[in-house]
Amino acid sequence: MIKKFAIVVALLVISGCHSVPEGVTPVAGFDKDRYLGKWYEIARLDHSFERGMNKVTAEYSLQEDGGIKVVNRGFKADEQAWSEAVGRAYFVDNDSVGHLEVSFFGQFFSSYVVFDLGKDYEYAFVSGYNTNYLWLLSRTPTVSDALLARFLRQAEEKGFDTEEVILSVQN
Repeated sequence: MIKKFAIVVALLVISGCHSVPEGVTPVAGFDKDRYLGKWYEIARLDHSFERGMNKVTAEYSLQEDGGIKVVNRGFKADEQAWSEAVGRAYFVDNDSVGHLEVSFFGQFFSSYVVFDLGKDYEYAFVSGYNTNYLWLLSRTPTVSDALLARFLRQAEEKGFDTEEVILSVQN
C-alpha cells in the first residue's frame, strides 16, 4: 500500500512540474512554425528514458488540436533496436514564449523550456523543470566546437552540472 501511495505521489509531483529552473528564462519571440521539424540531440544530461541511446532525434509537428506532436527516437546499442516515444506538447502561456508542457504519459506533463535559440533556428538549448534535464539540439547531426562550448558555459552559469553532460553519437 505504501509503495502504491509513493507512486501516486511521485506522479502527482511530476504532473505539476511546469516550473522553470532558477536562472533560466524561456526565449521570447518564439515562432512555433520555425521550431517544427527534425532536431538532432547533440548533448544531454543522462536520465533513465534515454540511457544507453545514440542517434537520438526529436521531431515536432502540429496536431489538429493546436498542440505539437513530439516523436523522440533513439538507437539502443545494447539491444540493437530503435526505441521511439510519442508525446504531445502545449504552450504554458502563449506560443511566442519558448515554454511548453510536454507529456508522454497520459495527463502527466512536465516543462520543456527553450532558453537559447539560434537566429535561424539552427540550434536550441533546452531544459526541463529543474537542472536535472538539459539538451543541446541542432538541425544538423554535428555542431561547431564554439557552439558546444557556449552551451556548456551557459548551462554551468545557470546551475546545470556540466561535468555530467553526455555528448550524443549521431553516426
